[in-house]
Amino acid sequence: MDKDKIRNFAIIAHIDHGKSTLADRFLEITNTLPKDKIKEQTLDRMDLERERGITIKLAPARMNWKGYELNLIDTPGHVDFTYEVSRSLAAVEGAILVVDGTQGIQAQTLTNLYLASDQSLEIIPVINKVDLPGAEVDRVSQEIINLLNISKDEILLASAKEGKGITQILDKIIEKVPAPQSSEKQVKALIFDSNFNNYKGVVTFIRVKSGQIKKGDKICFMATGKAAEALEVGYLNPDFISTGKIEEGEIGYLVTGLKDVSEAKVGDTITVLNDDEKMSKEALPGYKQIKPFVYASLYSTSGEPNELREALEKLKLNDASLTFEPETSPALGSGFRVGFLGLLHLDIIRERLEREFNQDLIITTPSVSYKIIMQDGSEYIINSANEMPTPGTFQEIQEPIVKLEIITPSNHMGPVMELVQSRRGDYKALDYIDSKTALIIYEIPLSEIIVDFYDELKSVSSGYASLNYEFTDFKKADLVKLDILIAGDVIPPLAVIIPREKSLYIGRGVVKKLKETIPRQLFEVSLQAAIGSKVLAREDVPPLRKDVTAKLYGGDVTRKRKLLEKQKKGKKRMKRFGKIDIPQEAFLSILKR
Repeated sequence: MDKDKIRNFAIIAHIDHGKSTLADRFLEITNTLPKDKIKEQTLDRMDLERERGITIKLAPARMNWKGYELNLIDTPGHVDFTYEVSRSLAAVEGAILVVDGTQGIQAQTLTNLYLASDQSLEIIPVINKVDLPGAEVDRVSQEIINLLNISKDEILLASAKEGKGITQILDKIIEKVPAPQSSEKQVKALIFDSNFNNYKGVVTFIRVKSGQIKKGDKICFMATGKAAEALEVGYLNPDFISTGKIEEGEIGYLVTGLKDVSEAKVGDTITVLNDDEKMSKEALPGYKQIKPFVYASLYSTSGEPNELREALEKLKLNDASLTFEPETSPALGSGFRVGFLGLLHLDIIRERLEREFNQDLIITTPSVSYKIIMQDGSEYIINSANEMPTPGTFQEIQEPIVKLEIITPSNHMGPVMELVQSRRGDYKALDYIDSKTALIIYEIPLSEIIVDFYDELKSVSSGYASLNYEFTDFKKADLVKLDILIAGDVIPPLAVIIPREKSLYIGRGVVKKLKETIPRQLFEVSLQAAIGSKVLAREDVPPLRKDVTAKLYGGDVTRKRKLLEKQKKGKKRMKRFGKIDIPQEAFLSILKR
């Protein structure tokens, strides 16, 4: 098709603002799919996405409207998938910013808007759900006006559920989103997503920035250096439609024959081989290696470790960001240390393992990576407390810091700021989106917000606050490794890296919780929290007492004393040599997320 008739755009929004429903109406009104094939969240292919009402995996689709080719990308809305969103936005010229008319601007709305602005995209603001009784169109319009510095008549009103305002949005896309432009002769195509298909192998979703890619072309992935052949090319509507070629400015798919998605990385550039004129020497900008931010150990109680390994390997076929390595715990057996992009990513993987592979899991409390600076100046990353070197053998330890943005009603600012500062937050800025809504910016250690911070934020703000975070850098901190000892034995899965200032408080809390969960033995069991050889807190699980005098019926009192003395000596010996059989249930209150 003529490039002037092509319009490439993405839909961006905070979670649950109606982005996927809007995509459904586009597919319906443009007759891309028959009405009987359109179901709720059509582009969301996983049951988990529909149940939760969120987009986990982005999805492209091609539509035709009034003689124009419209290429849509429905993007994830959660912070964990920011990099995928950024690459999707690099593949288009425009973005529809969807804002819920009942909620207004939220934290991830801002983040995705900043990503779109960085790509110099044409922004089309849309207020959705205007049909709901709770919609505050005037207030939300003012928020958008303040944010984008535009006039009110530039904001479109819609109800994706009712199908109102959809044709006006499609017309505005044709009017405002520029056609793709390129003056280069070399072939360059941006990979904005890739997945594994059981029949086709690795399938990449691409935007051809310049040149064209035809079926049978020899191609090269510039970041990995991997060579392959274009076995099949085409576009999605949203099913695969093979066309034999994808031309400059178009969005489509490419079947490579590769067997590992890590060889076709998101953000990489594809060019052609064996043609000096068309082969590009420079990759498109913006590519980076995706690294996990959050780590947790997974142990299966429902089968062999090999079953869990096979399940993780199958999930990794469609998720190159998932990393894992074997790990062994004396208490929980064999498992895996798994790296995730964030807490939502962890939650999705956990649920898919339980649903799709029937795994019954114990998941340790999530932790983060730390940077160790050694005495000779060398540095390396550790992903668990048990990898931390002995004090005195390194110069310093650095923890990951994130920029935290919180949007909250002004009347909840006090409690919200108190919460963040109690988590070692460093205040940076305060701005007002309107007279009733504030944007607060902090720098905070990632470790402080990955477990229960979100729940507490919702609690102190009566459910109104939203947050977004972005990794900035590693920063020096006074951190220590807290060991937990049961009956004098260190239990590695319970070790954590914590701020020194909180070590006493955290240590006491852990041993008290363990005292409630460790079953009583025939001898006293000590529970200790320690930093190196220094014990910070101790609790004792009292022994069970067997009534050894129950068989006595009268007689001299010395007979009773002899039995009690014998029992006392036996308990001392058991305390010295006895082994504690700790059931897995005892760990759940500490380990299970």
